[in-house]
Amino acid sequence: MGQLQYSIYEELKRGSIVGNVAKDLGINVKELQLRKMQTVSQTKKQYFAVNLENGDLIVSDRIDRETLCGAKPICFINLEAVIENPLNFYTISIEIQDVNDNAPMFSKKYFEIGISESSIPGVHFPLGNAQDPDQGTNSIQSYSLPGNEYFRLGERTSKDGIQYPEIILEKPLDREKQSFYELILTASDGGNPPKSGTAVIQITVQDVNDNFPTFTQDTYTLRIHENAPKDFLVIHLNATDKDEGSNGQVSYSFSHIPEEAKELFNLDLFTGDIKIIGTLDYETTETYEMTVEAKDGGGQVTHCKVSIEVLDVNDNSPEITVTSLSALIPEDSPLGTVIAIINVRDLDSGVNSDVACHISDTFAFQLTPSSSSYYKLVTAVSMDREKHSIYNVTLQCMDNGSPPMSTNKSIQLTVSDVNDNAPVFEKMNYIVYIMENNQPGTSVQNILASDLDEGDNGKITYSIVSSNIDNIPVSSYVSINSMTGVLYAQRSFDYEQLREFQFQVMAKDSGSPPLSSNVTVRICVIDKNDNTPKILYPSPDTEGSALFEFIPHSAEKGYLVTKVIAVDADSGHNAWLSYHLLQVPDPTLFIIGQYTGEIRIGRDLPDMESLRQKLVVLVKDNGVPSLSSTVTLNLVVADNFQQVVPEIKRQPNNSPVTSNTTFYLVIAIAFISLLFIMTVLITVIYKCRKTNSPTSFDAFNRNVYPQFTLGCPSEISDTSLPFPFSYDVCVTLDSKQNEIAYLKPVQNVPTENLIDTDESTAINGSSSNDLNPSNITKV
Repeated sequence: MGQLQYSIYEELKRGSIVGNVAKDLGINVKELQLRKMQTVSQTKKQYFAVNLENGDLIVSDRIDRETLCGAKPICFINLEAVIENPLNFYTISIEIQDVNDNAPMFSKKYFEIGISESSIPGVHFPLGNAQDPDQGTNSIQSYSLPGNEYFRLGERTSKDGIQYPEIILEKPLDREKQSFYELILTASDGGNPPKSGTAVIQITVQDVNDNFPTFTQDTYTLRIHENAPKDFLVIHLNATDKDEGSNGQVSYSFSHIPEEAKELFNLDLFTGDIKIIGTLDYETTETYEMTVEAKDGGGQVTHCKVSIEVLDVNDNSPEITVTSLSALIPEDSPLGTVIAIINVRDLDSGVNSDVACHISDTFAFQLTPSSSSYYKLVTAVSMDREKHSIYNVTLQCMDNGSPPMSTNKSIQLTVSDVNDNAPVFEKMNYIVYIMENNQPGTSVQNILASDLDEGDNGKITYSIVSSNIDNIPVSSYVSINSMTGVLYAQRSFDYEQLREFQFQVMAKDSGSPPLSSNVTVRICVIDKNDNTPKILYPSPDTEGSALFEFIPHSAEKGYLVTKVIAVDADSGHNAWLSYHLLQVPDPTLFIIGQYTGEIRIGRDLPDMESLRQKLVVLVKDNGVPSLSSTVTLNLVVADNFQQVVPEIKRQPNNSPVTSNTTFYLVIAIAFISLLFIMTVLITVIYKCRKTNSPTSFDAFNRNVYPQFTLGCPSEISDTSLPFPFSYDVCVTLDSKQNEIAYLKPVQNVPTENLIDTDESTAINGSSSNDLNPSNITKV
């Protein structure tokens, strides 16, 4: 903190230059505006201002030394200069020197004096003194009175150094010769040029009144608190006169009183009581001085001085002025950033002007004093707009008076956004299910991310991170709306060719620099029943003897004649195959396993030399709607191929069966089936109890019906399905080797290749009545 001092005369014209602040402080003139230089006066009026263009301190209002400082011998106006970035404080003291701008003035235009004719020459008659608010030589220096043979001018000096003019009687008066005299009293100051004031002295020659009123003191000094109420008795003046009658009756009046005091004090004419009639204000005037005149009925007067000192009370609240305020705080502001500069002033004095300030929000901000009357509001923590965007800070300042007085001021601070938050997706990853054979351009998913920032910092755009799927750009499979995040299918998907793929979506905000985040999107194609079952064995396209199956005459009921093997390129429910005899001459002769495709003899063969049967087998899947395929089988009962040739040439002859035989046959088959079912149930129950496990039946089912799981998570549990998944299977053609073999599933192999491979294997196996052991797994 620095200090400058200047000295000027009062009554300078507005715009007069006091000095160059920038030069005296050693500051470049160009920095004054950049550093926001301000001046704050301790007075209510702003008498000075700083020209920020050249640094001159100029007079901005009329300066009257007498109004500012009254009778004080030394008069100063103090200014505080504040400069920011960095923050500095300077004190500027300006001494106001007196000029002779006031002429002496008497409190009365006429002084009336009654002098007894019996007065002895040399008697002194006091007069009221003149007042000149100027100081030093510019104040009153002398009094003068025109020459008169009966009177001359004299002066009396009081204990406090005030000169009072007096009239001194030079010669005895003779009322009968002249009863009235009029003289001109002149008061002159020492200014250059000098100024003067006059008063008329009217002297009346009276009969004898030889005693003057007398006060107990020449000067009365009083102290009164500024909050004294109206009609408060300041002092009771009492002047005594030893004369009797009217010559001893004393009346009181103000011989001299300042103009502002006339509105505050009243003097009772007869009692001499001085009372308050206005409101005192220590901050306006600290002392009042007045002269009281006591006059008896004979015209004799005497004077005393009354000095009233106003004592300060705590009647002013602290004044809070925010001289510099940054309403917007960037949220990346470092700790200790200056938000506001606050000036606090209390017009009271002493302990009543000692002020302490604090703020309501002491967590986010701190209030630190910079000087006796200035505070800095600085940040105490790191700002985060996403947690707290607006702060309402209340500043409370309280003085040390009794009782104390306080002032509150609220400051609203807004935290401005910076791009410090990356977009966040609503999910950790996305799994999207799309039904195959979809329409290109169909929206499949809305990828949504949010950003806690605002404005451009929170404006999100979406894009697909470049990647390839089987050397094909992912953009040829899906696209994304950059504004809404909606994913669209670019093509029609085929489950049999592409079951799933994944890629990454990037969400990026529009901040500077931009922030981004990625999320993985997994596309799962859902199978649709768009493939019919393909029969691998017997091949529908095979011609000639491959269409015939041989059954020996010794075959009994339950003999495995052959097995129809089919595959379906679909998966899940759509690939569950069931086998049915669509066309059979005799329904009781052959039966087919619904889920195995095994064709067995349903009853004993009739005794005949040969038997030829033509069966049409229907294979259908479990899709909705269901798709199916058929194959025709020619079954021939013969022990060797030579027996087959004439049977083939001969048309089959369906001999009629008597109704009784058919009836007994049906009853026998039903009874055998019932026994078989009961045997199976008893066996299952026995195994379940033996293992004493509630899941043994499930394990049994899994042994009977092997299952596999999908590559993508499914919304349908595999265990809730009523049928097992189908495998690509084949069987041996040898009726004596009743083993079922399941082909190992081949992953990511096109269905067409799988079908071709299995079909060739099955056909090759049919010629040798066995399968290649390297291609099968026994169960």
